[in-house]
Amino acid sequence: MSRDHNQFSTKLIHFGKEVCEHTGASSVPIYQASTFHHEDIFNPPAHDYSRSGNPTREALEGYIALLEGGTRGFAFASGMAAISSTLLLLSAGDHVIVTEDVYGGTYRLLTSILNRMQIETTFVDMTDLNQVEAAYRPNTKAIYMETPSNPTLKITDIAAVTAWAKSKGLLTLLDNTFMTPYHQRPIEHGVDIVLHSATKFLGGHSDVLAGLAVTNDEELGKRVKMLQNGLGTVLGVQDSWLLMRGMKTLEARMRHSEVSAGKLAQWLSERDDIAQVFYPGLANHPGREIHERQSLGYGAVVSFDVGSGERAKQVLNAVQIPLVAVSLGAVESILSYPAMMSHAAMPPHVRAERGITDGVLRFSVGLEHIDDLLADLEQALSLSR
Repeated sequence: MSRDHNQFSTKLIHFGKEVCEHTGASSVPIYQASTFHHEDIFNPPAHDYSRSGNPTREALEGYIALLEGGTRGFAFASGMAAISSTLLLLSAGDHVIVTEDVYGGTYRLLTSILNRMQIETTFVDMTDLNQVEAAYRPNTKAIYMETPSNPTLKITDIAAVTAWAKSKGLLTLLDNTFMTPYHQRPIEHGVDIVLHSATKFLGGHSDVLAGLAVTNDEELGKRVKMLQNGLGTVLGVQDSWLLMRGMKTLEARMRHSEVSAGKLAQWLSERDDIAQVFYPGLANHPGREIHERQSLGYGAVVSFDVGSGERAKQVLNAVQIPLVAVSLGAVESILSYPAMMSHAAMPPHVRAERGITDGVLRFSVGLEHIDDLLADLEQALSLSR
């Protein structure tokens, strides 16, 4: 079936492997096999061992490459497996410039693991291109972006950073988990590698752990393939199938959740008991204009500061609808506490420097009715006063 479809919603359903070419089945088959028979040892088959390639996983990899507008896609065992594998394109002695309020797991990887391999990192406020440029060193090899950032939703000007990076011959990577290709396609703005914790919005149902990467050219794709195969950080076939099933409803889920997230952010911004609201759809968000140039929507994650760690914990204990849990991007709303969950790996003083106070909560808006979500949060905030 042709992949030449213009509209994103059509690509989500018709991505080239949605119908089994052998049986006509309306779902990608699950090839639960570790190895494949060689009919002719002198003419090896397309698949020989599932770590190196499996038809189910490859259907998913082609799917995400199509959605992101890249040349090759890769499926990994988790978001961090995707991030760590691609960052191993760097070598000992290399230096990478990174968004300062990056996801805590990425921060931990860079400061606790890759630093032992003599890969150096400088964290900068990537809303300021001058700071990015000032961080450049002779051994700088890459720039790692996260926009909107997690959890304070700061916005990086993707085109500006990538243009500067290309002038220096630097590799650019971008974590697109919050926006997904439905809202934002970084390769169109010059990014070399797009990354996802597909556990979140792409999977969408809190039932699969997965990571994805997409490269912008074939040569880079060959290098990432070598790392995926060499490290063995591949996604299993059952999870590959679950992820494809979840991705088919991405647009429908994101549309609904974004409308509710906008209402939640506005409601929070009008309250006098909320110290700060972080959401790029708000009129007063400092990065809104840039975000609108590079994204088609504002997403479904709203962070807000309730004023103190004690009050944050009271709210977490009082809400009744959202899961109080790690993760985001699911059909059910999830309320997280970054200081003790996503960013627990950051020392308290580092979190404070990045605006991740003990009072910050992160609300991933699901598919529940917004009136029920607001009423539930109202009672939780009232109890915590």
